[in-house]
Amino acid sequence: MTVRMLLADDHDLFRESVAAMLTADGGVVVVSVAQLEAALDSLAYQTFDLILLDYQMPGMNGMEGLRRVRQAAPHVPVAVMSGTTLRELAEEALANGAAGFVPKTLGVKALIAAVKRMAAGETFAPLSMLDNPPPLQAPLEDLTRREREVLEGICDGKSNKEIARDLEVQEVTVKLHVKTLARKLGARNRTHAAMIARNAGLNRP
Repeated sequence: MTVRMLLADDHDLFRESVAAMLTADGGVVVVSVAQLEAALDSLAYQTFDLILLDYQMPGMNGMEGLRRVRQAAPHVPVAVMSGTTLRELAEEALANGAAGFVPKTLGVKALIAAVKRMAAGETFAPLSMLDNPPPLQAPLEDLTRREREVLEGICDGKSNKEIARDLEVQEVTVKLHVKTLARKLGARNRTHAAMIARNAGLNRP
């Protein structure tokens, strides 16, 4: 079975290498783009058996990009790919309807097998390859009022630029608050910080 796949990743070398390997070794037809908007444009006039999205490329905004692509192609499996191997990220992707979570460290043969399985309707998530972080710590009481406001923005899925606009401060100031609050919470990244906040009872819409 030949699989027609849309690959969206903003790293040119990685995208081209994956496309070449899948085409040569796996019999997969790959259409590759560098941004989420380009992926959505491709879906307007092409059909695919599988869509593979880089979690950190421009326009994704966390899982919002996954949701947008699934809305644009409701009958096509959509998987998330990332260089970050946090188990929490994989679970979040699956909870948002992803057909799978693909670590960028996956070998060629395993990637080909994963692509074909997901295109056939199976779910792929190699949990044994993913990091299992220690129990969450949530010292929200240690955050300043401004850090908490920034954290609320992160939980809302907003970018640093959007948070800066809402709080009427410079974007560089927001970046500093993000770094500080992440250290206080023991968070590895923005997604992890948001999960810690929600587990601590910081409920956002």
